[in-house]
Amino acid sequence: MNPKKVAGEEAAEYVEDGMALGLGTGSTVRFFVEKVGEMAQKGLNVVGIPTSKSTEDLALKCGIPLTTLEDTPTLDLAVDGADEVDPDLNLIKGMGGALLREKSVAASSKEFIIVVDESKMVEKLGTKSPLPVEVSPFGWRSCKEWIAQLGSVPSLRMVEGQPYLTDNQNYLLECGFKGIEDPYELDTGLHKIPGVVETGLFLDMACKIIVGKESGSEVNEE
Repeated sequence: MNPKKVAGEEAAEYVEDGMALGLGTGSTVRFFVEKVGEMAQKGLNVVGIPTSKSTEDLALKCGIPLTTLEDTPTLDLAVDGADEVDPDLNLIKGMGGALLREKSVAASSKEFIIVVDESKMVEKLGTKSPLPVEVSPFGWRSCKEWIAQLGSVPSLRMVEGQPYLTDNQNYLLECGFKGIEDPYELDTGLHKIPGVVETGLFLDMACKIIVGKESGSEVNEE
Protein backbone atom coordinates (compact mmCIF):
# COMPACT_ATOMS: atom_id res chain seq x y z
CA MET A 1 0.00 0.00 0.00
CA ASN A 2 1.06 3.58 -0.65
CA PRO A 3 1.80 5.06 2.83
CA LYS A 4 0.71 8.54 1.74
CA LYS A 5 -2.58 7.20 0.39
CA VAL A 6 -3.13 5.22 3.61
CA ALA A 7 -2.67 8.34 5.77
CA GLY A 8 -4.70 10.67 3.56
CA GLU A 9 -7.66 8.35 3.25
CA GLU A 10 -7.69 7.52 6.96
CA ALA A 11 -7.99 11.23 7.75
CA ALA A 12 -11.18 11.31 5.66
CA GLU A 13 -12.78 9.00 8.22
CA TYR A 14 -12.88 11.95 10.65
CA VAL A 15 -15.02 13.99 8.26
CA GLU A 16 -18.69 14.30 9.19
CA ASP A 17 -21.69 15.66 7.35
CA GLY A 18 -22.08 19.42 7.64
CA MET A 19 -18.41 20.14 8.41
CA ALA A 20 -16.39 23.10 7.25
CA LEU A 21 -12.97 21.73 6.32
CA GLY A 22 -9.48 23.16 5.97
CA LEU A 23 -7.86 21.53 2.95
CA GLY A 24 -4.08 21.42 3.21
CA THR A 25 -1.38 21.28 0.58
CA GLY A 26 0.98 18.53 -0.49
CA SER A 27 1.29 15.03 -1.91
CA THR A 28 -0.20 13.24 1.11
CA VAL A 29 -3.12 15.64 1.58
CA ARG A 30 -4.00 15.14 -2.07
CA PHE A 31 -5.34 11.69 -1.20
CA PHE A 32 -7.47 13.22 1.58
CA VAL A 33 -8.97 15.80 -0.78
CA GLU A 34 -9.69 13.18 -3.43
CA LYS A 35 -11.38 10.92 -0.87
CA VAL A 36 -13.53 13.77 0.46
CA GLY A 37 -14.44 14.55 -3.14
CA GLU A 38 -15.65 10.97 -3.60
CA MET A 39 -17.71 11.29 -0.41
CA ALA A 40 -19.18 14.60 -1.58
CA GLN A 41 -20.22 13.01 -4.86
CA LYS A 42 -22.15 10.43 -2.81
CA GLY A 43 -24.04 13.09 -0.87
CA LEU A 44 -21.70 14.26 1.92
CA ASN A 45 -22.47 17.89 2.70
CA VAL A 46 -19.22 19.77 3.41
CA VAL A 47 -17.47 22.98 2.41
CA GLY A 48 -13.74 23.45 2.17
CA ILE A 49 -11.17 26.21 2.46
CA PRO A 50 -8.04 25.42 0.41
CA THR A 51 -4.64 26.55 1.63
CA SER A 52 -3.17 27.01 -1.84
CA LYS A 53 -4.11 27.56 -5.46
CA SER A 54 -3.10 23.98 -6.27
CA THR A 55 -5.44 22.60 -3.59
CA GLU A 56 -8.20 24.92 -4.76
CA ASP A 57 -7.88 23.54 -8.29
CA LEU A 58 -7.91 19.95 -7.00
CA ALA A 59 -10.91 20.52 -4.72
CA LEU A 60 -12.95 22.06 -7.53
CA LYS A 61 -11.99 19.18 -9.81
CA CYS A 62 -13.16 16.73 -7.12
CA GLY A 63 -16.48 18.53 -6.66
CA ILE A 64 -15.90 19.96 -3.16
CA PRO A 65 -17.78 23.25 -2.61
CA LEU A 66 -15.44 26.00 -1.43
CA THR A 67 -15.76 28.91 0.96
CA THR A 68 -13.40 31.47 2.54
CA LEU A 69 -12.21 32.34 6.03
CA GLU A 70 -14.06 35.63 5.65
CA ASP A 71 -17.36 33.80 5.21
CA THR A 72 -16.51 30.84 7.49
CA PRO A 73 -14.06 32.03 10.17
CA THR A 74 -14.31 28.85 12.27
CA LEU A 75 -13.63 25.42 10.80
CA ASP A 76 -14.54 22.04 12.24
CA LEU A 77 -11.48 20.19 10.95
CA ALA A 78 -8.30 20.92 9.01
CA VAL A 79 -6.11 18.23 7.49
CA ASP A 80 -2.64 19.00 6.22
CA GLY A 81 0.78 17.47 5.71
CA ALA A 82 4.09 18.34 7.38
CA ASP A 83 7.77 18.47 6.55
CA GLU A 84 8.78 17.24 10.02
CA VAL A 85 6.94 16.02 13.13
CA ASP A 86 8.64 15.67 16.53
CA PRO A 87 7.57 13.46 19.49
CA ASP A 88 5.58 16.38 21.00
CA LEU A 89 3.54 16.70 17.77
CA ASN A 90 5.23 19.99 16.93
CA LEU A 91 5.80 20.57 13.25
CA ILE A 92 7.82 22.19 10.54
CA LYS A 93 5.47 23.02 7.68
CA GLY A 94 5.34 25.25 4.66
CA MET A 95 8.08 24.01 2.35
CA GLY A 96 5.36 23.65 -0.27
CA GLY A 97 5.10 27.43 -0.26
CA ALA A 98 1.65 27.83 1.29
CA LEU A 99 2.92 28.65 4.77
CA LEU A 100 0.84 31.67 5.79
CA ARG A 101 -2.43 30.25 4.49
CA GLU A 102 -1.73 26.86 6.07
CA LYS A 103 -1.17 28.41 9.49
CA SER A 104 -4.22 30.69 9.20
CA VAL A 105 -6.46 27.74 8.34
CA ALA A 106 -4.96 25.54 11.07
CA ALA A 107 -5.42 28.24 13.70
CA SER A 108 -9.08 28.66 12.67
CA SER A 109 -9.87 24.96 13.07
CA LYS A 110 -11.30 23.16 16.09
CA GLU A 111 -9.25 20.08 15.15
CA PHE A 112 -6.00 19.96 13.20
CA ILE A 113 -4.91 16.57 11.87
CA ILE A 114 -1.57 15.95 10.18
CA VAL A 115 -1.04 13.21 7.60
CA VAL A 116 2.52 12.03 6.86
CA ASP A 117 4.58 9.00 6.03
CA GLU A 118 7.26 7.66 8.36
CA SER A 119 10.05 9.70 6.73
CA LYS A 120 8.64 12.91 8.26
CA MET A 121 8.95 11.72 11.88
CA VAL A 122 12.04 13.13 13.67
CA GLU A 123 13.40 13.28 17.21
CA LYS A 124 14.26 16.98 16.86
CA LEU A 125 12.88 19.60 14.47
CA GLY A 126 15.28 21.02 11.92
CA THR A 127 17.30 17.85 11.44
CA LYS A 128 15.96 16.88 8.00
CA SER A 129 14.03 19.83 6.61
CA PRO A 130 14.93 23.51 6.42
CA LEU A 131 12.57 25.83 8.26
CA PRO A 132 10.57 27.96 5.82
CA VAL A 133 10.03 31.57 6.85
CA GLU A 134 7.69 33.76 4.80
CA VAL A 135 9.00 37.33 4.55
CA SER A 136 7.97 40.58 2.95
CA PRO A 137 9.77 41.32 -0.33
CA PHE A 138 10.54 44.77 1.12
CA GLY A 139 13.70 44.43 3.19
CA TRP A 140 14.07 40.68 2.75
CA ARG A 141 17.87 40.88 2.76
CA SER A 142 17.78 42.45 6.22
CA CYS A 143 15.48 39.63 7.35
CA LYS A 144 17.94 37.11 6.01
CA GLU A 145 20.84 38.66 7.93
CA TRP A 146 18.87 38.85 11.19
CA ILE A 147 17.69 35.25 10.84
CA ALA A 148 21.28 34.13 10.28
CA GLN A 149 22.14 35.59 13.69
CA LEU A 150 19.72 33.09 15.23
CA GLY A 151 21.95 30.21 14.15
CA SER A 152 20.53 29.52 10.72
CA VAL A 153 21.89 29.40 7.19
CA PRO A 154 19.00 31.00 5.25
CA SER A 155 18.64 31.06 1.47
CA LEU A 156 16.03 32.71 -0.71
CA ARG A 157 13.94 30.25 -2.72
CA MET A 158 14.35 30.94 -6.42
CA VAL A 159 12.39 29.71 -9.45
CA GLU A 160 13.81 30.17 -12.95
CA GLY A 161 16.16 32.87 -11.74
CA GLN A 162 13.47 34.86 -9.92
CA PRO A 163 12.42 34.90 -6.25
CA TYR A 164 9.65 32.39 -5.58
CA LEU A 165 6.36 34.09 -4.68
CA THR A 166 3.95 32.57 -2.17
CA ASP A 167 0.21 32.68 -2.79
CA ASN A 168 0.24 35.91 -0.76
CA GLN A 169 2.99 37.38 -2.95
CA ASN A 170 5.71 37.13 -0.31
CA TYR A 171 9.21 35.64 -0.48
CA LEU A 172 10.26 32.38 1.19
CA LEU A 173 13.53 31.94 3.08
CA GLU A 174 14.63 28.35 3.58
CA CYS A 175 16.50 28.35 6.88
CA GLY A 176 18.84 25.47 7.58
CA PHE A 177 19.52 24.43 11.17
CA LYS A 178 21.55 21.60 12.64
CA GLY A 179 18.58 20.74 14.82
CA ILE A 180 16.41 23.29 16.64
CA GLU A 181 17.11 23.12 20.37
CA ASP A 182 14.16 25.26 21.50
CA PRO A 183 11.48 25.76 18.81
CA TYR A 184 9.41 28.03 21.08
CA GLU A 185 12.30 30.40 21.69
CA LEU A 186 13.20 30.40 17.99
CA ASP A 187 9.62 31.09 16.93
CA THR A 188 9.43 34.04 19.33
CA GLY A 189 12.74 35.39 18.07
CA LEU A 190 11.74 35.10 14.43
CA HIS A 191 8.46 36.93 15.00
CA LYS A 192 10.36 39.87 16.49
CA ILE A 193 12.16 40.47 13.18
CA PRO A 194 10.56 43.23 11.07
CA GLY A 195 9.44 41.80 7.75
CA VAL A 196 8.86 38.25 8.95
CA VAL A 197 5.28 37.43 7.95
CA GLU A 198 5.07 33.92 9.43
CA THR A 199 7.27 30.98 10.37
CA GLY A 200 6.97 27.30 9.52
CA LEU A 201 7.00 26.29 13.18
CA PHE A 202 3.54 24.94 14.01
CA LEU A 203 3.73 24.52 17.77
CA ASP A 204 0.98 23.05 19.99
CA MET A 205 -1.45 23.03 17.05
CA ALA A 206 -1.84 19.42 15.87
CA CYS A 207 -4.21 17.14 17.80
CA LYS A 208 -3.48 13.97 15.80
CA ILE A 209 -0.70 12.71 13.56
CA ILE A 210 -1.71 9.96 11.14
CA VAL A 211 1.44 8.15 10.00
CA GLY A 212 0.94 6.11 6.88
CA LYS A 213 2.87 2.87 6.50
CA GLU A 214 2.87 0.10 3.92
CA SER A 215 1.22 -2.13 6.51
CA GLY A 216 -1.44 0.40 7.51
CA SER A 217 -1.49 3.52 9.66
CA GLU A 218 -0.56 4.66 13.15
CA VAL A 219 -2.32 7.50 14.97
CA ASN A 220 -0.36 9.60 17.47
CA GLU A 221 -2.43 11.89 19.68
CA GLU A 222 -1.60 14.69 22.09
